[in-house]
Amino acid sequence: MLFKRFGQRLLAFFDHGLSRHLRRQAILESLRGGSARSHLPADFVRQLTLVAKLDNDALFQRFGSRAEGLDEARVEAIRARAGANLVGQEKPVSPLRHLWWCYRNPFNLLLTLLALVSWLTEDLKAATVIGSMVLISTLLRFVQESRSNHAAERLKSLVANTASVLRPGVPGADRRGAVEIAFRDLVPGDLVLLSAGDMIPADLRVLEAKDLFVSQAALTGESLPVEKFALPRHGAAGSPLELDNLCFMGTNVVSGSARALVVGTGEHTWFGNLAERVLASDREPTAFQQGVNKVSWLLIRFMLVMAPLVLLINGFTKGDWLEASLFALSIAVGLTPEMLPMIVTSTLAKGAVVLSRKKVIVKRLDAIQNFGAMDVLCTDKTGTLTQDRIVLERHTDVFGTPCDAVLDDAWLNSHYQTGLKNLLDVAVLEHADAGRMARLGERFAKVDEIPFDFQRRRMSVVVGEQDNGHRLVCKGALEEVLEVCTRVRIGSDEVPLDAALLARIRQHTASLNDDGLRVVAVAVRQLPGAREQYRVADESDLLLTGYIAFLDPPRDSTAAALKVLAEQGVEVKVLTGDNERVTRRVCHDVGLPLKACCWAARSMP
Repeated sequence: MLFKRFGQRLLAFFDHGLSRHLRRQAILESLRGGSARSHLPADFVRQLTLVAKLDNDALFQRFGSRAEGLDEARVEAIRARAGANLVGQEKPVSPLRHLWWCYRNPFNLLLTLLALVSWLTEDLKAATVIGSMVLISTLLRFVQESRSNHAAERLKSLVANTASVLRPGVPGADRRGAVEIAFRDLVPGDLVLLSAGDMIPADLRVLEAKDLFVSQAALTGESLPVEKFALPRHGAAGSPLELDNLCFMGTNVVSGSARALVVGTGEHTWFGNLAERVLASDREPTAFQQGVNKVSWLLIRFMLVMAPLVLLINGFTKGDWLEASLFALSIAVGLTPEMLPMIVTSTLAKGAVVLSRKKVIVKRLDAIQNFGAMDVLCTDKTGTLTQDRIVLERHTDVFGTPCDAVLDDAWLNSHYQTGLKNLLDVAVLEHADAGRMARLGERFAKVDEIPFDFQRRRMSVVVGEQDNGHRLVCKGALEEVLEVCTRVRIGSDEVPLDAALLARIRQHTASLNDDGLRVVAVAVRQLPGAREQYRVADESDLLLTGYIAFLDPPRDSTAAALKVLAEQGVEVKVLTGDNERVTRRVCHDVGLPLKACCWAARSMP
């Protein structure tokens, strides 16, 4: 009954968010337990350090590459030598080995021994019954897990990550010669173009970078992104992970853009070496497996005490040692619950079947017990409690009056940025009138951009208008935009941003947050137009023009799912970096107590 209620009303909704959290936890747990560097080959570390010191010409010569990228003939030659860009994964287990894993546990071994003894003593009925229980339990687990593994492999084959690589002459390449190719097809010497949101597909040496920030949390555990440069800014580093001009597979670009050279692929990467060490270690038994093993060994200890004791007492008192041996064997069989393995396996298999009907794959049956024993579920808000379908609800001036000029500025910012276009940008682009925005695009041409980062929590683009200088358009989190604003547009007037006006602005935006709207501020600055490159320092003396407000409504199934969790004794905690007022509104709408919410200090707007 527990699995039925969980599967029908909860798992179809929570499986995506929960699997994401479990995957992160598994990676961190696998890498925990000491310095990663101490387990990596010394030659590999030295090679990375050497690559970081080479100038561009020496780097191209070392990897047989060139500034415009590799041609197809050269790529094939390198791939034949270096192989595919694949990290050593947990290889598929052979059927015989999988069957052995399904069979091996102290209880099955004990039952097998009893069946063998029964057969040797010509008690065929007992041998048949005990052997059947072991066989059914083993085959049931084997068949169910095999089906799940095959389904998981089919799902994995549908996922393919790509990177933007310079491959001159390849059909489909853009004007830069860049083409999207699968990660596995990268080779050492390839030139990769990076932008915000990209995963690092291999170990890279940065050649050119503009405000490039990379999150290395998967390798170092540090939550804050680090800035990368084409030229090292610091002295000798204690580890290649600390070098300014190296990026590593398994990390991701937070903001900025770069051009980088592939210096290591597959198992010859930092991540590949770590993966090899992790896969070489034995898998820790789950709490359920530990519990079954404890019960099994308890029964085995009882038999090791009782069976010899009965044998000795009967043998010495009656003198018939054969009859005493048969009676001791009967005691051993009687102390062993032969049906227990089959009952446990069939129960877990039934739970796996119920979950599979809701598109949840259980690769190992023992994991179901861990899932069922959960008493606290930590989840994010966006896309889990909410629909992750953000729509632009309002575009207003600073006091809530609809304003098309604010939408125009927001569209310019979202349209011309080359970084990661998140759901907010997509909502702006989809909301705007296509004809009006086409005319706007003809009026303005992009000059430069100042990418988003998690410290500033804003991003800007600079556009040029014919014979009218440059306009810097900034959008981002309200407080961070207000920090660089000195004026406010009210109607057709520009007034100084003083304390009284600031209080009114915060009061108005707080009311929008209370309605469940996420507020993004929009500000501009007119510039002379004598420059082509702009920096973060240029985000100053801005004019606040208004806000764009977004809505991400709760899922229809959220309230019912949370109710089922509460009935099953599972406490839900919401971990979010979103605005506190927005989170309170969402939690109120889905019936979640506000004490369950925890806000991060910083996040994207």
